Amino acid sequence: MQISVIIPSYNRIHTLTRAIESVLSQDSPVDEIIVVDDGSSDGTASHISQHYPDIRLIQQSNRGVSAARNSGIDQASHPWIALLDSDDTWLPDKISEIRLTRQRHPEYRLFHSDEIWIRNGARVNAMKKHLKSGGWIFERCLALCVISPSAAVVQRSLFQSVGLFDESLPACEDYDLWLRICHQYPVYYIDRPLITKYGGHHDQLSRQYWGMDRFRIRSIYRLLQQGELSEPYLCAAISMLISKLEVLLQGAKKHHNDEIVAEFMPILEISQRWANRQTDQVLC
Repeated sequence: MQISVIIPSYNRIHTLTRAIESVLSQDSPVDEIIVVDDGSSDGTASHISQHYPDIRLIQQSNRGVSAARNSGIDQASHPWIALLDSDDTWLPDKISEIRLTRQRHPEYRLFHSDEIWIRNGARVNAMKKHLKSGGWIFERCLALCVISPSAAVVQRSLFQSVGLFDESLPACEDYDLWLRICHQYPVYYIDRPLITKYGGHHDQLSRQYWGMDRFRIRSIYRLLQQGELSEPYLCAAISMLISKLEVLLQGAKKHHNDEIVAEFMPILEISQRWANRQTDQVLC
């Protein structure tokens, strides 16, 4: 199982070294490490060149995390892609555990695991809604992102089947990808922490964008428009879409956000028609 690691980074030299060292400390070495410098101005490129000459460095203008990951995936040399965000780390046996699990379950094309959460320097427990699982998890993916990119190891051919990260989404790009994968394929979940996620810092995407469900709504709506969902998944997706739209629009009206109302009210009306049609056909 040959693995390329993709680490996108934008002005995170203060955490990037920690992430890289966690990969180099694996008890089962990876086959390639790629750092994608997404237009950083903090000396990331020179730091990598000076201190980690064996790491492949890709430099590009600032285009966002999706474009950075996609550049790394496009140029990766090996059939398995392990993702790692520059503010997260791996536990030392992550790769050995992934390789062992894959030997036992070769039919799976995406593996992920539990995680340790550190927020503002203190360990915190995940809420129930964030609990991870495996198998056919599409319906669990609808509410929020249930696979952490830093925990995921993906067969490269899977990207060729479902597409890469959506570069038009400034956030929730991982949520979008998991929806596209999980309605077609089961995933394998390793029920123990193999990564550490660090939160609470100022440059987290979740802190940069309000109303994150805007992006999730667009992902669900696009998936429904493509007409590829099976009947149970179709019903679940329509129901979740309407629920998210109602909450978003309620907030937009309260704060007189006419732009959001104008964009998403037509989607709600279409979604309600879809729901009525499914009810008439006794599918939901």
